[in-house]
Amino acid sequence: MADDGNTAVSLPEVPLLAVLPGTGGLTRLVDKRRVRRDRADVFCTTEEGVKGQRAVEWGLVDEVVPRSRLAEVVSQRARELAARTDRPANARGLRLPPLERTIAGDAIRYSQVACALDRQRGIAEITVTAPTAPPPNDAEGVRAQGSTFWPLALARELDDLVLHLRTNEAEAGLWVFKTAGRADRIEAYDRLLVNQRDDWLVREIRLYLKRTLKRLDVTSRSMVALVEPGSCFAGTLLELVLAADRSYMLAGARPGDSRPPATVRLTAMNFGAYPMPNGLARLASRHFSDAGRIEKLRARVGEDLDAKAAAEAGLVTFTPDEIDWDDEVRIALEERAAFSPDALSGLEASLRFGGPETLESKIFGRLSAWQNWIFQRPNAVGPKGALVVYGTGERSEFDRRRV
Repeated sequence: MADDGNTAVSLPEVPLLAVLPGTGGLTRLVDKRRVRRDRADVFCTTEEGVKGQRAVEWGLVDEVVPRSRLAEVVSQRARELAARTDRPANARGLRLPPLERTIAGDAIRYSQVACALDRQRGIAEITVTAPTAPPPNDAEGVRAQGSTFWPLALARELDDLVLHLRTNEAEAGLWVFKTAGRADRIEAYDRLLVNQRDDWLVREIRLYLKRTLKRLDVTSRSMVALVEPGSCFAGTLLELVLAADRSYMLAGARPGDSRPPATVRLTAMNFGAYPMPNGLARLASRHFSDAGRIEKLRARVGEDLDAKAAAEAGLVTFTPDEIDWDDEVRIALEERAAFSPDALSGLEASLRFGGPETLESKIFGRLSAWQNWIFQRPNAVGPKGALVVYGTGERSEFDRRRV
């Protein structure tokens, strides 16, 4: 930060706007920057912020320099950080062309992901398709495929769909996940992601998938996974089942359906590659009270688990047979869609992040709820609320009662 007697860092939302700093500012202050609590209190209630050496002493910034040297020092620090990378100096990234997305009425389509909207019922049915071709042999093959490499295409498309639905389909409060394709293809791609994990590009693709799956964890929508014949919930795609608030797996086959009964399959990618905001793998978070179960599940990597085995392993919630399937799923979806969206957002944020609390789980499981509540209060948005009168020259008027 420039040490010029004028530049300051500040989180002025409380004194100026009667709301909290956005994007987890408070939690990042004390958990990430590890600012002492009393200093953080002063910092967050001081409109003018903190300047110069005090900002360094309090841990708000790492360094202050004269303004005349600011650009030079920033460039030097950036080069020092960049030098830490293990990415080869001559390595080239991938060109990511615009996604091919089509929106026609109630249908949204990509190459690997599709969504059917039922706006009347408030349901978005999301189907992810397995790759049709086997994976490349190594990291060079990944580079050769570029943006069409299936795990990268999946991460980009699912990420885009999640953001699109969150932004443009706010009343679609229930997301139903399905898959289609061959589980062995998913397992083969997962094997490549494991074997080539030390390659910088493969590592970045794994991190992209991790971030996309985390985005599901912190999305204020109810999520249900349906595992049926023809599904391919294996490895990376099994994470969709584990991320769902509940899941249904059809036991047996349907009359007249020549496809084998539905199965799910664990791969090595289910054991830590995609941690949740609480720092745990979804399997570990799911079985937080039974750590021994994780090692038992690890021994079953690569097995096709039918409905009975998947239920016994704790991987799915319910396993109705074909007689009960349609009614049980229909009632569950209708019931979920009928609940209060506000209550469900609070319920899901509280239940999804069991186990240890981290900076991320604090922000998305607790602070976001407080922020949403505060933004609706009259002290912020009432006729004399701080957000309403800010910039007008008028003083805000607060209801002084603590709730």
